[in-house]
Amino acid sequence: MVRTRFAPSPTGFLHVGGVRTALFAWLVAKQAKGQFILRIEDTDKTREVAGSEKHIMECLTWLGLSIDEGPDNSLEFGPYRQSQRLDIYKKWAKQLIDMGRAYVDTTTPEDLDKLRELAKAKKQPFLYRNLRPDSPISQPYLEGTPIRFKSEPKPYSWHDEVMGDLSTGPEVIDDFIILKSDGFPTYNFAHVIDDHLMKISHVIRSQEFLPSVPKFLNLYEALEIKRPKLATLPYVMGPDGKKKLSKRDGAKDLLDYQRQGFLPEALVNFLATLGWNDGTEQEIFSLPELIAKFQLNKVQRSGARFDEQRLLWMNGHYIRGLSKKQLSAKAADFWPATAKADQAYKDDVLGLVQDRLKFLAELPELTNFFFEEPKTSAVKSLLNEDQQLKNISQETKQQMLKETVKELSMSSFSLADIKERLNKLLSQLETKPAILFSLVRIAISGAPSSPELFGTLKVLGKQKSLERLNQAILGLV
Repeated sequence: MVRTRFAPSPTGFLHVGGVRTALFAWLVAKQAKGQFILRIEDTDKTREVAGSEKHIMECLTWLGLSIDEGPDNSLEFGPYRQSQRLDIYKKWAKQLIDMGRAYVDTTTPEDLDKLRELAKAKKQPFLYRNLRPDSPISQPYLEGTPIRFKSEPKPYSWHDEVMGDLSTGPEVIDDFIILKSDGFPTYNFAHVIDDHLMKISHVIRSQEFLPSVPKFLNLYEALEIKRPKLATLPYVMGPDGKKKLSKRDGAKDLLDYQRQGFLPEALVNFLATLGWNDGTEQEIFSLPELIAKFQLNKVQRSGARFDEQRLLWMNGHYIRGLSKKQLSAKAADFWPATAKADQAYKDDVLGLVQDRLKFLAELPELTNFFFEEPKTSAVKSLLNEDQQLKNISQETKQQMLKETVKELSMSSFSLADIKERLNKLLSQLETKPAILFSLVRIAISGAPSSPELFGTLKVLGKQKSLERLNQAILGLV
């Protein structure tokens, strides 16, 4: 049975790097009709941030990554918060002590610092195994004292589902703390125990843990437990592709994307193809396609660059694929404050801007002029500064707008009639669409850009369109 897990620490918000790990683990489980487990690794109480666990749950729920086992639905392998499993870790630590593979560490932090400095001065690697007591097994366990794993250094070779065949020498294996003085386990110890007891088949995690894998292998052997399959995911890199993505480089709280009006389907598609592809040029994948096609051995071994422009393009693609009803529902909370209109009018406006939306929070900027009269000063300024219009005299602009008012006054204001009359005006005025249509567009919107002109006029309606054209004429006086 395939059982994967996502095991974050509740130390702050999730960003794309952590959520991509969760997604890959979820896809592996769903493809094999297995289980996806959420485990909260809350053993470092000094770094814990209030609300983080709730945030993690909200992120997974929003993306549609259903949890089969976790803190809110504990089954036979629970509890799923490490802080609730302390007796389990103490039992396994005692077992290691009894086997002679762990010992009480009485070295103070100050002593450790001195020893590290001494090794540095001698230009030698700091290895605690060279400092361990001669007979550590004879020391009793003292409550409030750290326990350290007694390593048996040796070379290792292992297969990583992403990185391929890997190997290392004995020099990287050292004794390490398994239980801290506060009774909480370290990551190096707790995750090995939990993965074993929870029957995890695949451990999928970030590249930062790769140097520690030989230590984990040594611990697996000491405990005589079968290790799961290991898969190491390269970092998500910043926009320049040169360093790991950080908050400074745009690693936002994942729920910021929800607040900005990104669609979860688009974000899942983006994250899945961040360092993975199926060997084709395909970029848009439905969730069933991802579940069917995803393979760990097709994850690239180098870092994947976070390209926000690609995310915007992909989200725009998904927005364009929504039905009128779907878009109306998703856009409900994103309208400008001035949008005091009935839903039918809003839906008509949405139909005009749907092809231009990259994320729903753009809606106010793109649509505000449909609900609020443009400022005369803004219209005048744009008419004078527009690249196509700045070399045309005020008198000519006024005359063109007056002819437009005259022609549209006779229009039925159907889309076809508006189009026919404005195209006829091009011939009468001996001008180009870039000039006449820009003039009309700015006059009715007061914005540097707006949806296609004919549909915009139709949605605004005859009365409002003519009022704005006349107001623009007065503004040019």
